[in-house]
Amino acid sequence: MKSRRAFLEEVSLSALVAGFPDSAKASLNRLAAEGTPRTVRPRALRKGAKVALIAPASPASDPELNDAAVEVMASLGFVGVLSTHARKATMYLAGSDEERAADLNTAFRDPSIDAVWCLRGGYGSPRLLPFIDYEAIRKNPKVFIGYSDITAPLNAIHRLTGLVTFHGPNGGDNQTDYTLQHLKKVLYEPAAAGLVAALPPFAPREGATEKVNRLYRIAPGRGKGPLVGGNISVFSTLIGTPFEPDLKGRILFLEEVGEEPYRIDRWLTQFVLTGKLSGCAGIVLGKFSDCGPREFHASFNGTWTWQEVAKDRLGKLGVPVLAGLGFGHVADKATLPLGVTAELDVEAGTLKLLEPAVS
Repeated sequence: MKSRRAFLEEVSLSALVAGFPDSAKASLNRLAAEGTPRTVRPRALRKGAKVALIAPASPASDPELNDAAVEVMASLGFVGVLSTHARKATMYLAGSDEERAADLNTAFRDPSIDAVWCLRGGYGSPRLLPFIDYEAIRKNPKVFIGYSDITAPLNAIHRLTGLVTFHGPNGGDNQTDYTLQHLKKVLYEPAAAGLVAALPPFAPREGATEKVNRLYRIAPGRGKGPLVGGNISVFSTLIGTPFEPDLKGRILFLEEVGEEPYRIDRWLTQFVLTGKLSGCAGIVLGKFSDCGPREFHASFNGTWTWQEVAKDRLGKLGVPVLAGLGFGHVADKATLPLGVTAELDVEAGTLKLLEPAVS
């Protein structure tokens, strides 16, 4: 006989997915019945790989940037193929929800495609989640990579299929040496990548110290568990939905750009109120670029920095928390694989991948 809690959760899930397409319902029902799926690693990227370039969120600000993304793929030794609707623009979206989801689904179903790379972030990718064919993805695992707004499908796909997905540079990005080095060691070889997201070294000299790339040790300790996370504002849209990632025993990584401390406070408070952060193995924060207070709030009686907000909200959870690592909305960004076991050491200021991300 089912427990009362299991019965209520089943009823709640049925109500949440009532309006979803059948493909999403099937995947969510399977998740409810079977629990967390086993981890599936996609094949490593090889020279000559055929890469589908899709736009799950916003269109390119300049149509030429789509062609530039194909050229970036060629520079990496890959064959970039623009998806059917990649050049569409519907207000701030790259086509309708159904069209954008169709491009993603088609790319995973196509046996000639080796990887699916998002052209850019922007807005709107959470709208796709009910239209994604998770069963097709589960049967056809391949590299799926992007960041920013792509946080939503990265986490939903990993949650429902077990596929390792990659929070890394978008397909239209020009990659720095740092970004390319991290991409290669995570995606090109079936071996544990080791140290990731470390800040670029500072060359010591008289009369100077590092001011840009600084670590913030918010809560001490070490933790080990599979990675999960992404952009904090987009990740928050998953909380309370059927696509919400499981945080228990995991290392949660979060980053942001252009948001004020009070908004970061709001999102972190939301996460704290769920009660689930205390079950994390650790929390890693990025650099939170341009996340200081704005001048029009000068009438406030002072304000916290984003680092102080993080310490106030996360410092008493009893889990290790480290801030300032290199991923997300920064030029030098690491590729972080969702679902791969990592080790966080706050005192050492390190995040290490302990197992391969690809097969």
